[in-house]
Amino acid sequence: MAKPWTDPDDYDHAPRPVVAIGNDYPPSFELAPHRHGRGQLLYAASGVVVATTPQGVWIAPPERAVWIPAGIMHAVRMVGPVSTRSLLLNATASRALGGDCMVLAVSPLLRSLLAVSVDIDPNYEMAGRDGLVMALIVAELERAPRIPLAVPFPASVALARLCHDFLETPAPHDTIDDWATRLGMERRTFTRTFRRETGMSFGEWRQQACLLVALPRLATGAPITAIAMDLGYDSPAAFSTMFKRLLGISPARYRADRSATG
Repeated sequence: MAKPWTDPDDYDHAPRPVVAIGNDYPPSFELAPHRHGRGQLLYAASGVVVATTPQGVWIAPPERAVWIPAGIMHAVRMVGPVSTRSLLLNATASRALGGDCMVLAVSPLLRSLLAVSVDIDPNYEMAGRDGLVMALIVAELERAPRIPLAVPFPASVALARLCHDFLETPAPHDTIDDWATRLGMERRTFTRTFRRETGMSFGEWRQQACLLVALPRLATGAPITAIAMDLGYDSPAAFSTMFKRLLGISPARYRADRSATG
């Protein structure tokens, strides 16, 4: 039976370096773990997408996109109804983006180009207008700011299990000592291991994880105060300070902007 969405794998052998596709998904739709022959830039024109790989979780609220290199196994979860604009890049076009997943900022220009790109025939003329649009998209991607919206998973199985459990059921009052005790490790050994395997301190990782949990809840209309309390913040103001430091806008502004564009 035909899939109800355009399959990126159909374009693995497309003759052009960049191909764009658009898909619409119902609320809470999930794509099972899969991989593509081309690198994929996954952008949600509306809604929020959460991409999970064996190495971590990446989240793309509005004005953000997830870069998933070719061959990386990943699952995708939609938060709310989601309308995606995806770019599929071959090895040459994606060279500057590298081989690691990451989140990119989507500028107003890039957003407009992505909206236009999905109407471009996959066999566009390279030297024509459509080819110039795709070339400009690649240039914009290469200069797009990288955004720290990742929650990496450690390689150690026991430590990774604690990280997964935290994302499923956040325990914001857990301390370094709590996790070290559960793993039977000295505090100093735990902190060194955690940073070595995630690239972050425990406190940095926990903040990113809380943000990862908060964004989908904001997208579905949960009260900011309830989210702040559930994540262990003393007040909505403290939660808002963390949110603004990591995303550049307040939770209230984020929600208002999403309502205006969703």
